[in-house]
Amino acid sequence: MGLRGLGNVLSSNSVELDAAYEVCTKLARGHYENFPVASWLLPRSMRPHIAAIYAFARTADDLADEGIEDPDERLRRLYVWERYLANSLSHHRGVQETITADTGCDEKLGRSVDCRALFLALANTIRVCQLPVGLFKSLLSAFRQDVLVHRYQNWNQLLDYCGRSANPVGRLVLRVAGYTDPNLDRTSDSLCTALQLTNFWQDLKQDYDVGRVYVPSDDQATCGAQASDLARGRLTPAWRETMRLVAGRTRILFNEGRSVCDGVHGRLAMELRMTWCGGLRILDRLEAAEFDVFVDRPTLALRDGLLMFWKTLLWRRG
Repeated sequence: MGLRGLGNVLSSNSVELDAAYEVCTKLARGHYENFPVASWLLPRSMRPHIAAIYAFARTADDLADEGIEDPDERLRRLYVWERYLANSLSHHRGVQETITADTGCDEKLGRSVDCRALFLALANTIRVCQLPVGLFKSLLSAFRQDVLVHRYQNWNQLLDYCGRSANPVGRLVLRVAGYTDPNLDRTSDSLCTALQLTNFWQDLKQDYDVGRVYVPSDDQATCGAQASDLARGRLTPAWRETMRLVAGRTRILFNEGRSVCDGVHGRLAMELRMTWCGGLRILDRLEAAEFDVFVDRPTLALRDGLLMFWKTLLWRRG
């Protein structure tokens, strides 16, 4: 990955900080998601902070998921990533500490990430927005789990993983906007888990190709499906039944998570409603195609975005 110490000490003058946030914004806009990330719908003051959070999480997720390195090397990179986080925060607390930096965090991933800029922006965001560092550590624990765990026995195990791989991001967005209501946290968790699960069902083929199956083994057994069936490159009737089962639970979570879109105000409400509509749009298309992502993996196009925006404008609370 690189992660070589260049021995640079982070500086936080305004010009460098603006440039650091720009690095994060470009990274956020350069990756496909089923929902908007730091989009124009958000208040301008929030966008750089959300971009910094996304850049941290997206890059760490890539360190765990992509490339050809063995598990030990991926885990090493993630631990170094966590050390970068700790060191950058120490700097902002006034400790004169050298921050290891790297202008190309992992050439083998086919991307170039300016780690020094990323952590300069992120540390500033954590300090200014008073974000709980534990939420970032929860994300990293989930990414380390991704390196080691490729199957889930039951639904509760999968929800526990989503609770660390997705839910912290929603809570961080709320904190950036100044919300600390536990009820909003709870409904945000439901929405974030639903989005994560939808992405799993959307990526069923891609994940299987790299040895991962997120559909719980218990649910496969209930419906008579087996992970080895996926090697045929098509869904069996048992697998379609299994996917209907887990998609039904996912839809319930979307319904539970809808409340967070009504519990916030202003432009953040628009962003969350677009997010909710985007995730549900993918789930609807998966169900319409009987979950056969081996034939066509649904993604959101411009037409979908226009439909989602229209639904956002016509949104009814409750």
